[in-house]
Amino acid sequence: MTRSRWAAWLRMLAGLGILVALVWHLGSQAFLDGLRRIDAATLLAALAIGVLTTVFSAWRWCLVARGLGLRLPLGRAVADYYRALFLNAALPGGVLGDVHRAVDHGRTSGNLGRGVRAVALERTAGQVVLLVTGAAVLLVRPSPVLAPVARFLASPAVALALAVTGLLVVAVAVRLRRRGASRGERALRTVLAEARQGLLARGVWPGVALSSVAVLAGYLGMFVLAARVAGVTAPTTELVPLVVLALLAMALPVNVGGWGPREGVAAWAFGAAGLGATQGLTTAVIYGVLAFVASLPGAAVLLGPALRRSAPLPAKQPAPSAAVPRPADGHPRTGSTGMVRQRGAEVRSAVGGGARYQAQTHGERSETPWSAGPP
Repeated sequence: MTRSRWAAWLRMLAGLGILVALVWHLGSQAFLDGLRRIDAATLLAALAIGVLTTVFSAWRWCLVARGLGLRLPLGRAVADYYRALFLNAALPGGVLGDVHRAVDHGRTSGNLGRGVRAVALERTAGQVVLLVTGAAVLLVRPSPVLAPVARFLASPAVALALAVTGLLVVAVAVRLRRRGASRGERALRTVLAEARQGLLARGVWPGVALSSVAVLAGYLGMFVLAARVAGVTAPTTELVPLVVLALLAMALPVNVGGWGPREGVAAWAFGAAGLGATQGLTTAVIYGVLAFVASLPGAAVLLGPALRRSAPLPAKQPAPSAAVPRPADGHPRTGSTGMVRQRGAEVRSAVGGGARYQAQTHGERSETPWSAGPP
């Protein structure tokens, strides 16, 4: 088994471990309550919010791809994005759908590397807007969660993790330097140049920022909807900081189809805010179900080509007979062909005279060809 597969399995096991720990400490009733509270109106609202977030996400992808010189129509981008969302929600890891749309667009556009980097930049733009907005919300809006977060960030464990990350970055830089400075510098220049073209260009960044804010608003709205369905009566201004933390946790690459860190952080944040860890877990479970329902149009996009290929072909109609039926009196019907022939015989008989017409029928050449002009 390759190293990448080992890493994927470890990330999935970490997400499962989080879910098992939540069930162990809070019980399975929170999961069951979340499933029982969902009704048809909630599902329709989730589908509507999903349309909003998917269209704006696809528009952001189009802007980034066009900034990199790749052609991507909005209609195709929406369909591919829906398919990616469904694969992300249905498969472990939560990123396989994005990998699929990146490779597919890169191959169809004739530049695989640039197609993959377009998806990476598009996703990075969304994460940057989420981080900036989350930091602003957590700093502006007072919340009981801020004190535990501040203590966590100031803990020795976080300091050690930051130090290890810095050492790894330095080690990678030294290794690239030994391999060849020109190669590493060329790769870095390429990444920075494409980031400027795909994200920071004058005609690109306003649309990218607007679409990212709209997508984040849709995610926040769906999480608040899940909280209301779960029975949380706290004001929306109090819920927003907790929701932001849960959305930030979804970016961690240790999940099973998006499940795991989101539920853990939601349970912790709701408990720290005095709303109850069970309520937070139920809210996160409802949000996970609603997000999956919002991605279901992607299943139709995924299965559409297979269904069209398996559909039976229409039966061939018999070819019409070339023979012209005759009526009971024996004269040919004067359709488009019969009428022309009958009129031609009449005109030849009237103009040419009997003898001339007889000579023409025996193979003599006519002085005036019949195709020279109209009759």
